[in-house]
Amino acid sequence: MSASPTEIATLAGGCFWCLEAVFENVQGVSKVESGYMGGSTANPAYRDVCTGATGHAEVVQVTFDPAKVSYETLVDAFWHMHDPTQVNRQGPDFGSQYRSAIFTHSPEQEAIARKSKAALDASRKFPRPVATEITPAGTFYRAEEYHQRYLEKRGAASCHI
Repeated sequence: MSASPTEIATLAGGCFWCLEAVFENVQGVSKVESGYMGGSTANPAYRDVCTGATGHAEVVQVTFDPAKVSYETLVDAFWHMHDPTQVNRQGPDFGSQYRSAIFTHSPEQEAIARKSKAALDASRKFPRPVATEITPAGTFYRAEEYHQRYLEKRGAASCHI
């Protein structure tokens, strides 16, 4: 019997450490990697991304089994992990690298993300419109090793979320 096929979700909602820590605990998720996406510089380093000059967002790339957790469920969880109405900011972190974004890997993912965003806006849960960008995924650049499982390595129980 072959293993279940996996899919990828790539999400940006501020500091990747926080998103990574939450998605690590979602049943059906087999791997979460912190990294960068959405910019113009090949092989960016954290020090470059922090300047805002590369155009990359801090992202998590989530590998999941769609038989155990749906993409829709992951997107719904994503809305609860950050303030999707803020532009280029989450909490004390600011700059384009902290923008809210969903990078889609298929037309199906794009449709789900757009429908979910529209439903969130229509719910009026937030006093401002949802600012999350939805765009096709580009090249994922894995962040430096010290960023992977950052909070876990430091014994932090959680992030601000």
